[in-house]
Amino acid sequence: MRVRHSASALALMLAIAAPAAAHAKSDTPDYTYVLLGAQGPIARAIYSDATDCPSIKADDKDQPMNARMGDNTAFPVLVCEFLVPAGTKKLELRGKKLPLPPDTLESVAVIGDTGCRIGADSDNDSDDSQDCDKVSDWPFSQLAASVAKRKPQVLVHVGDYIYREVAPYGDNWNTWMLDFFKPAKPLLEAAPWIATRGNHEICCRNGQGFMLFLDTTLAQDQKPAVCKDLLDPVTVSVDGQQFTVIDSSFAPDDLPTNKNVCSAGKTNPATDCPATGCTTNAYAGQFSAMKPTSGAWFVSHRPVWGFKNKSFKKDDPLNATLQGALANWGGKLPDGFTLAVAGHIHVWETMSFADQRSPQFVLGNGGTQLGHEIKNKKFKGAKVGGTTVSYGYSVDKWGFTIFTPKHKKTLDGNWTATYYSTKGNDKLTCSVTPTAVSCD
Repeated sequence: MRVRHSASALALMLAIAAPAAAHAKSDTPDYTYVLLGAQGPIARAIYSDATDCPSIKADDKDQPMNARMGDNTAFPVLVCEFLVPAGTKKLELRGKKLPLPPDTLESVAVIGDTGCRIGADSDNDSDDSQDCDKVSDWPFSQLAASVAKRKPQVLVHVGDYIYREVAPYGDNWNTWMLDFFKPAKPLLEAAPWIATRGNHEICCRNGQGFMLFLDTTLAQDQKPAVCKDLLDPVTVSVDGQQFTVIDSSFAPDDLPTNKNVCSAGKTNPATDCPATGCTTNAYAGQFSAMKPTSGAWFVSHRPVWGFKNKSFKKDDPLNATLQGALANWGGKLPDGFTLAVAGHIHVWETMSFADQRSPQFVLGNGGTQLGHEIKNKKFKGAKVGGTTVSYGYSVDKWGFTIFTPKHKKTLDGNWTATYYSTKGNDKLTCSVTPTAVSCD
């Protein structure tokens, strides 16, 4: 049976939690994790019953952590953060080791679209709810544990952490804890994360929680950066491998009418959210400023190229906003990018293209209710984004993907990508080059 709490019950739970945060103190954090940002690794710890941030040990030297506070009513927790100095080899918080990026990159795990869907989803106005208490119906906890056992050196989440539309729901600690932090705990402790913002984390949905917990801008006066429709791209470097993360959370799948600015448009009554988003020119400006090194990854929630239709539609527009923004580059990503990874579509897809643009992986099968099965799993010859698919394959099962470089010393854009089931069983292996992909 699915248990749903009323809004009044949630308010009572938060009211009870708030005094505890004000009067009690614990040295043991509820959750610890490390985010990778442009300025380097950022260690974070979440406390539900503390008032002051502890010190953290970096190479056995005590360093102060800084407070990062959200709205105390919605988020009655203390978040502590520490920008890890370059070259740090060991990081500990109260005797617990925190993961750091490797000197030599040998594995990158990618997951996406992990939250539990309860109630009508405003994206498709359907009630295909999951039972969040059953692993068979919402397998994110199992998937997170399986990924952690594989010991990836870096974890990329391509967005959409929160899906609950019925209580407990809303942009608050209880929702974030149940939908994300609790099931993700073993994986948060296993590897440093590159966190991408999804369309479920736009400002009018779960944006405050994203800015508090997962945005990599350091707090100013103990406050996270203000939520806005379009965040700046973030480029992360690990052992010379670049990952450029863009915020496509507000990039409509269909081309917007106004191509000049990030526009609010009409409001969707189901979510009180704007119906339109950031437009082509806004993203074109971001692409123009990018200077990727050879072999860089392009990380986005919404795929630049992808298919979502049950019966496979050859003129599928995904994603028209991002495709329009790439007009100055002949539809391709700027030179240097050799791989694109994304989520948003709740299936597993990979494809390469006749004009040898960067291959695209769509990895939105991390636990959220799966999307429609694409009946024609091999969609070679399909048209998308002004080119033709030279190779394509789709899987309509939950799982995760681990990328390992074929040449560890050069990181030249050649990878082996392995798709695993939620239990961690090896299911599919793909060979990836800067211009092509093929799977066995």
